[in-house]
Amino acid sequence: MLRALIVAATLAVATLAACSNPSATTAFRATDITGADYGKGLALSDHNGAQRTLSDFRGKVVTLFFGYTQCPDVCPTNLATMAEVMRQLGPDAERLQVLFVTVDPERDTQQLLAQYIPVFDPHFIALRGDAAQTTAVAKEFRVFYQKSGDTSGTNYTVDHSTGTYVFDPKGRVRLYVKHGETADNIVADIRTLLAGK
Repeated sequence: MLRALIVAATLAVATLAACSNPSATTAFRATDITGADYGKGLALSDHNGAQRTLSDFRGKVVTLFFGYTQCPDVCPTNLATMAEVMRQLGPDAERLQVLFVTVDPERDTQQLLAQYIPVFDPHFIALRGDAAQTTAVAKEFRVFYQKSGDTSGTNYTVDHSTGTYVFDPKGRVRLYVKHGETADNIVADIRTLLAGK
């Protein structure tokens, strides 16, 4: 009898734990970071000059990538992949917001970002801050970035983290997508989050 009670109690605790963790029984393709104590938020200007925070997009899945417009490979590849994700989502693309945060505010002006980001998809939003704001948001999301090459002029490159954060419709950071992930896998994870898992 005692053993049966212990087993029942153990199962009840396991069930409660699964209910408190929204991803406990969900198999994502990307790295599950549900419950992370970083990536809580940001406050930056978009490429139209409006102030934006993550809460502006509550009700949508949000992807957040850090890069810069003169990036030769990683950034345009990431944005092209996200454009394909939008295409594959079809009508559900209206429930996804792709955000691109520049780590090069010195060169990436609002005007340049307004020309750059819609080339990939007119629904994408580019975000920028001044040097201090960029440092702060990179720290909040544990993103590395650093000028390299000819740093005395304007022909430098920027080394930076290449992953993408994904937030669920409730505004919680849930996934970390490594650079190079396929659009198919990203779409599968986004559909899972849109289903409320």
